[in-house]
Amino acid sequence: MKKIEAIIKPFKLEEVKAALSDIGIQGMTLTEVKGFGRQKGHTEIYRGSEYTVDFLPKVKLEVVVDDGVFEQVVQTIAKTANTGKIGDGKIFVMSVEEAVRIRTGERGEAAVSSGSAIG
Repeated sequence: MKKIEAIIKPFKLEEVKAALSDIGIQGMTLTEVKGFGRQKGHTEIYRGSEYTVDFLPKVKLEVVVDDGVFEQVVQTIAKTANTGKIGDGKIFVMSVEEAVRIRTGERGEAAVSSGSAIG
């Protein structure tokens, strides 16, 4: 199993969610986060004073999927979240040793069957 974490621009969330649903992903976990990379924030003026906004709003999607579909999930997120501009985000892929569905006690890939996400 693989855990895919994608940090994307907030306005791309609905489009990415719909694209993942189209390929059979039934669930995901979402966290609102702030961060920066090469984008390094920007300056704004508030009440006549200029200040730097270092951490920009992003969203982090987390999905755990079977090994056989993770590449399709990564490609779908990358294609859908891409604007071609700096700050589009990153995708991280990690191995998952074990998963347990709390309600039924199912373990392993059965706990994340049909591409369902964490939780």
